[in-house]
Amino acid sequence: MGIANSHFVCLPCRLSVKRGHGAGGVCSRCGGELIDAGSGLAAPKRRDERGWRALAAVLNAGLDFRPECCCGYAGHRPRTPREVREGLALAGRTGMSPARALAVSDPAAHTDRRRRPGRGAWER
Repeated sequence: MGIANSHFVCLPCRLSVKRGHGAGGVCSRCGGELIDAGSGLAAPKRRDERGWRALAAVLNAGLDFRPECCCGYAGHRPRTPREVREGLALAGRTGMSPARALAVSDPAAHTDRRRRPGRGAWER
């Protein structure tokens, strides 16, 4: 099995193309630099403004869509601006990096508190 092509995106144009790894290049529409997003990207439709805003936040935080293991799955990535806001709020609340916080699948369930045994009391 060969190496999968990578998705390259132009965020201002909302353009996604597949090319070989390291191909890079410039956008055919605006001449801007293409960003290598990885082979696991499912690019939003061009008219999906919210999806492209979320993708821009993920890529600007330093995450990409390269598979983390042999299964070909890149892990959780936010798909909406709301998920991006929740992830960034988690980063501010817990002190973890924005890239790591955006990769958390359920930021609402993730907390920096531990439960003490007995009577349901919480500690910081």
